[in-house]
Amino acid sequence: MRFLFLIQGEGRGHLTQALSFAALLKKEQHELVGVVVGKSPRRQVPDFFLQKIGVAVTPVESPNFETDRLEKKILLGKTIRKNLGKLPSYWISLQKIHQVIQLEQPDVVVNFYETIGGLYSLFFSTKAVFWAIGHQYLERHPEFTFAPNRGLEKILFRMHTRLTAWGASEHLALSFLPKADHNGVRIVPPLLRQEIKGLDVSKGDFYLTYMVNPGYAEEVLTFAENNPTVQIKAFWDKKGAQEVENPLPNLSFHKVNDQGFLEAMAACKGLICTAGFESVCEAMYLGKPVVMVPIAGQYEQACNALDGEKSGAGKKADFFNFELLTSLSRPEASHTETYQEWAESWPNVFRNLIYKLESESKKDSPKLVNASS
Repeated sequence: MRFLFLIQGEGRGHLTQALSFAALLKKEQHELVGVVVGKSPRRQVPDFFLQKIGVAVTPVESPNFETDRLEKKILLGKTIRKNLGKLPSYWISLQKIHQVIQLEQPDVVVNFYETIGGLYSLFFSTKAVFWAIGHQYLERHPEFTFAPNRGLEKILFRMHTRLTAWGASEHLALSFLPKADHNGVRIVPPLLRQEIKGLDVSKGDFYLTYMVNPGYAEEVLTFAENNPTVQIKAFWDKKGAQEVENPLPNLSFHKVNDQGFLEAMAACKGLICTAGFESVCEAMYLGKPVVMVPIAGQYEQACNALDGEKSGAGKKADFFNFELLTSLSRPEASHTETYQEWAESWPNVFRNLIYKLESESKKDSPKLVNASS
């Protein structure tokens, strides 16, 4: 079968998930025919993704969070205003996606939580089947934990998540640990790349940190200045940053590098990061303790941190609390092994999806299926 990806380009999580899914397609003898990545002026498609995905990548302008001047806190009102003002450019993005789909004629379009994918489904029709994939689709599961006392943000998060999956025939909810399928949502393992499975895991002399918003660098700098005996290696995707910067003898900043980050994680004492899904999953696979810091103003990450804590990944914190990280011990070996078995079950999950799709296509006559994910 022919697959096409729509990917939210915010952070590295959705991009690395797409790389893992692309490798799975190749192994199962299916074809990836095209990739569309949502970008913004604040973030570009990283080189490691362009080099590894193996097909042409079409970048399109896409809705994105707006931050304060320190590039730290998400400002909800500013985000809504700015994105409403860009609606004409988003319509151009939808037309570009339609051109790519018309040209490549995929059987399945997989949307990695890209808002434009949901809007495409709303306004365009195609013969392709759409799958929506992301941790966020757990919001429809009764075991999902919502961050409390933030009613409006919860409503907007759920509305946005359902928009991204508009018209999808499969809602694939990536989960830290196994759960029963529920309410049309299929619970699936994290999408981890093969590279992580061949790493030599050790306990080095440094702590690792990753931040989506570079504004958090000040917290890391302050701690490093006050604790010169603690070695820290930090990864970020700050626009215009050097490949490596050494502001202090015990602190280095590294431009996001796919393989370099994984190797550092395998060798670190522990990880402290903004509360995205993918980095926490990688740390769990390698048996590393994690401190998760939700980006201020981003409700989705507040939920992620609670889910990660409940799943045994580590602890939630309100800031880059290295003191908390130094107090955490490695997870129990049995917990890590259980998680690894779950993460490695994707081939069976994928074959079941293909079997269902092929069975339905034999039963049904060809029909138009709205897009999204």
